Amino acid sequence: MVLDIKVKLQGLWLRLLKLRATDDPLSSFEYGTILALIESDAEGIGGSGFVECIREHIHSGWHCQLTDEQFIAVKELLKTAISRATSRNDVSTIRDALEVSAEMYKRDANNVSDYVQRHLISLSIWEELRFWEGYFEYLMEHPSSKSANYSALVTTQLILVALHMAGLGLLDTDAWHMIETIAEKNNIGYKQFIKLRGFLSHIQQVRISYWGISSVKTQSMRSPGLSSPRPKDSMDENEQPAEASVIGRSWVQSMFSRDPSRANSFGRVRKGASDGTSVNENGTLRKQDSSAAGQKKLQTNVRILRGHSGAVTALHCVTRREVWDLVGDREDAGFFISGSTDCMVKIWDPSIRGSELRATLKGHTRTVRAISSDRGKVVSGSDDQSVIVWDKQTSQLLEELKGHDAQVSCVRMLSGERVLTAAHDGTVKMWDVRTDTCVATVGRCSSAVLCMEYDDSTGILAAAGRDAVANIWDIRAGRQMHKLLGHTKWIRSIRMVGDTLITGSDDWTARVWSVSRGTCDAVLACHAGPILCVEYSMSDRGIITGSTDGLLRFWENEEEGIRCVKNVTIHTAPILSINAGEHWLGIGAADNSMSLFHQPQERLGGFSSTGSKMSGWQLYRTPQRTVAMV
Repeated sequence: MVLDIKVKLQGLWLRLLKLRATDDPLSSFEYGTILALIESDAEGIGGSGFVECIREHIHSGWHCQLTDEQFIAVKELLKTAISRATSRNDVSTIRDALEVSAEMYKRDANNVSDYVQRHLISLSIWEELRFWEGYFEYLMEHPSSKSANYSALVTTQLILVALHMAGLGLLDTDAWHMIETIAEKNNIGYKQFIKLRGFLSHIQQVRISYWGISSVKTQSMRSPGLSSPRPKDSMDENEQPAEASVIGRSWVQSMFSRDPSRANSFGRVRKGASDGTSVNENGTLRKQDSSAAGQKKLQTNVRILRGHSGAVTALHCVTRREVWDLVGDREDAGFFISGSTDCMVKIWDPSIRGSELRATLKGHTRTVRAISSDRGKVVSGSDDQSVIVWDKQTSQLLEELKGHDAQVSCVRMLSGERVLTAAHDGTVKMWDVRTDTCVATVGRCSSAVLCMEYDDSTGILAAAGRDAVANIWDIRAGRQMHKLLGHTKWIRSIRMVGDTLITGSDDWTARVWSVSRGTCDAVLACHAGPILCVEYSMSDRGIITGSTDGLLRFWENEEEGIRCVKNVTIHTAPILSINAGEHWLGIGAADNSMSLFHQPQERLGGFSSTGSKMSGWQLYRTPQRTVAMV
C-alpha cells in the first residue's frame, strides 16, 4: 500500500508540472488528489511521499522552474504536509520538507527568502518549545556521526536545531530562549554554552549559510518583524534583474499579489474565499452583493499609530465604564492598550492628536500575547509564561503571576480582584490578585489553548486551540457543556456574546455557534487565508474578521443569512488583533502599526445610506500634514 501511494504521487507530481500555462494548478485533478492524499492519510505516507517525490525530482536534475500558479500550488502542498506532520509529531517529514524547501530556493535564484519567512513561518509550531525539544530528541536518536563525548554531541545537535531556527527567520532572542532551555536540561557545561551563544550571535550569517545565498538581489518586500537572510550589499553588478528571469514572479509576488486574477485563482483553494460568500452549515453557498462589499481605494491620510518596534499582537479597548479613572468622565474617550513582539505594553488615547501614546509598561521579556483591564489595573500575558498586573494610574508593576508551564495566550480581568488565564500548556486558571495565587484550574484542553472567552455573569467559559475543538464549560456547575466540532485546523480566535460564540480558524473560515445548543449556525468563508481574529461590535450587532490576507471584513446578520457588507484593505501584513469599543475600533497588524476606525455618535444604532449598520465605521482621518506618527 505504501508503494502504491508513492507511485501514485510520483505520477500526479509529474503531471502537475506538465500542466499548460493556461491551466490552473489549484483547480486541477492532480493538485486536488495530492492534497487529499496528504490530508486524509493518518499514517503520514501521503505527506512524506510527496516530499520524497520532490527530493527525487531535484536529484534527477530538475532546476525547480515553476509558473506563478505552480509556485502557489507547491507551497500550499508543502505547508499542508508540514502541518499534518506536526499533528503526528513526525519530525522526520518536517525535517525533510524544510530541506527540500531550502534546496528549491537555492536552485532558483529568482526566488526570495520571504518564501519561508512569509509562508512556512506562519505555522505557529516553530514558536513552540515542545516542538523543538522533540526535534532535538529525534536528532539525538539519529545522529549523523557518533561521539563519545555526550556534551559535544548535544552541542552539535543544538547547532543543527539553531540552524533551522535561523533559516525559518526566528528572532535571536526567541531562538536563544529555546536553545538555552534545552541545553540547561542536558547539562552541557559553560564552555558549550559559550559556543552555542557565539553561534547564534551571528544569526544573519547563519541564515545566509542555511540558504546558501551568494549574490542575489535583495527584495524590498520582507516578512514583518523578521530579518531577511540576504545581505544588503549582495547584488552583483553583472547580475540581471530578477524580473528578467524566465521563471516569472518571485515567491512573494506570486503569493501576495493583489492582482484580481491572482486573487481569483488563489481563492479556488477554498469555496467562497474571495467572492464575498458565506456558507450554510449544509454546505450551500450564499452569494453576496458585490456592490455592498466593494471598497474604494484608501487615501493616504489614514490615522495610523506607530510606537511599537514589533508586530502588534494584542489589543484591548478600554470601555467608558473603565475610562473615567484615567481622564475623567469623558463620553468621547476610548483608550486602547496594545501589546507587541517588542515585549512592551502601551496605553493610547486616540482623541489627543499627535500625543496619542500615554504610557509604556515594561516588564515582559518576550512577546505580549494578551491584554485585559478594569478600572484600576491592566493585566497582560506573554510568551515568557508570566502574567503581569499593572497599576493603570502609575504604570507600575504590581504583581507577577507564575504558574503556567508554557506561553500565556489569553488573560481576562474579572470582578473581585480575579484574573482568568489560558496557556499553551492546555490549562485555564483562575487567580486571586490579592494573594498572587492560583485558586483553581477551571478548564483543561487536549492541546495548547490559543484563545479563550468567559462570561462572568453566567460562568460560561469557552476555550479553543490547536486541536481544532471549541470547548465550553459551566465552571459554576463544574461540568463541560459542549465540544464544538467543525473546524479542520487550529482555532486562533474566539468571541462570546450572550448565547452566540464566534470562532476563527486556520482553515480560512469563521463559524457562528449557539452556546446553549452546541450547534453551528453559520460558516463565514470569505478570506483567502487563516482567520487570526474575530470580534463582535456591540453597537452594531455585527461581526468583524481579520486574516493573514490583510483584509478586514464586516458582517451583518440579515433575514437571508450573514452577509459581508464591507471589505477594508488598510494594512500590508496579516491582521493580528481586533478590538471594538463603543466609538472606536482598533486593528493591530504585523506591519508594527495599529489603525483606528471611528463611529460617530449619530451613527450608533442607526443605518448608513447603504442600509447597513456596520458600514458606519469610518477610518479615523486627519489632515495630511498632521498624520499621527507616534
